[in-house]
Amino acid sequence: MERGCTAALACTFRSSSSPSPVSHCPPLLRPRGRPPAAAGAPHFLPPTGRRFSYCSQNKFLDTSKGLKRYSLKTFSPFGRPGVSLNDADLVKDKMLIDCGEEQDCVLDGIVALGKFDALHIGHRELAMHASKSGNPFLLSFVGMAEVLGWEYRPPIVAHCDRKRVLSSWAPYCRNVVPLEYQVEFSKVRYLTPRQFVERLSTDLRIKGVVAGENYRFGYKASGDAAELAKLCEEFGLSAFIVRSVMDTAKGSYNGATPAVNSSDKGQVSSSRVRQALSVGDIEYVSKLLGRKHRLVLTVSEYSIKERKNIIVPKSCMVNMPPADGFYENCELFNGGYLGLCRVVINSETIDIEMKDESSLSPDTSQEVQQLGIEFG
Repeated sequence: MERGCTAALACTFRSSSSPSPVSHCPPLLRPRGRPPAAAGAPHFLPPTGRRFSYCSQNKFLDTSKGLKRYSLKTFSPFGRPGVSLNDADLVKDKMLIDCGEEQDCVLDGIVALGKFDALHIGHRELAMHASKSGNPFLLSFVGMAEVLGWEYRPPIVAHCDRKRVLSSWAPYCRNVVPLEYQVEFSKVRYLTPRQFVERLSTDLRIKGVVAGENYRFGYKASGDAAELAKLCEEFGLSAFIVRSVMDTAKGSYNGATPAVNSSDKGQVSSSRVRQALSVGDIEYVSKLLGRKHRLVLTVSEYSIKERKNIIVPKSCMVNMPPADGFYENCELFNGGYLGLCRVVINSETIDIEMKDESSLSPDTSQEVQQLGIEFG
């Protein structure tokens, strides 16, 4: 599996010199001349006196109402084509889709089980407990929405930003950065709880597992945390069941109902993060995540001039933004720190205004660039 930004959720870019789409996080601030515009390419006219960045017309993440998103056949949120649901050999597939033939990436380690879409403080707690007993790993299940027919939702954390977030967990994990590996949900969805644990033991050869008290697994979520502990004991694995991290900051929720789904008992959850982002409650989002939320933008042209504004179409977003509105005390990154800014998000664009216009070098240009906005 590619470890960079996926072309499935970011914009796809084509330069005049290369027909291949960008499918990874490109190096940042590498000077390069601007290629000539391709014939027939769309042109965006920037407002006078303002900087304008754009991505290609392939809008994989489109927030405009009334537009249909692409119809994809069993597609994982990390850009890999999935397998057919009628594949009779699913149980014979390798469990980890980014580990190679030997499947020894988590050998003798402790794996935390979950979806880990938000990488919030509850997920961090699982990694912390895993680190107490061995080398910590996250075993993330991806592609559930596509297999189960759930409505598409952009990821909370951009795929290319996950390594940075996990690195920030090291102080909580005995100064070890947890590593993450993915399991395509379609490959394990028909396994019984016993078959699933057996494969963890025999295929991945792990030492133990960590899971939350509400964890469900096996076909049709038939197994619970108690059964997980029982089966792990049977197969000689350690099992650590961790209590949910409760949401002590819910009183600051900006007008949204605290209980966001039927399984909500007041614990920190990805659903709460999404709710808080949807109403623009950045302070609450930060408390749930244990860090500032970073919105990643992939732009296909970024020309540094003397002005301090950048305008980016929403189609360049790689992950979920906060609600439309005005945000002060933001910070802009492009691999390194660029400076303070304020951000206006509307129905079409994201307008970034740097506090100090000297933060942007006037003589640097780049064909493709990653920008990250952290909301204060």
